[in-house]
Amino acid sequence: MTDDFTAILSGPFTDAADRVRAALAEQGFGILTEIDMTATLKAKIGVEMEDYLVLGACNPPIAHRALEIDRRVGLLLPCNVVVRDIGGGILVEAMDPQLMVQFTGRPELGAVADEAAAKLRAAMAALKA
Repeated sequence: MTDDFTAILSGPFTDAADRVRAALAEQGFGILTEIDMTATLKAKIGVEMEDYLVLGACNPPIAHRALEIDRRVGLLLPCNVVVRDIGGGILVEAMDPQLMVQFTGRPELGAVADEAAAKLRAAMAALKA
């Protein structure tokens, strides 16, 4: 994971998560899913863990173009963005969309992945500003 796809925020976890949602929205990403791993693991198996949220982010035009090239891309959608407490800060992480190219072996996905990566980088840069 490169620094381009990570940010460390300060302040309360819920405020950080709100900032992440807003930064993603500015780049055209909607949040399709939210998984509160902390609450889920506590409820299902009684395990305590730090605040940990998985946001399923989707930029519909980019997702559509990727799926038009290779339907298997759906296995990688939506783009998961993790927000987690690391003690002393809130870490935000996203995967590099170039994984679509590696996963499918379809180089024509490169331009789509580049656009998605640019938007995720812009969201992370906004969080760091």
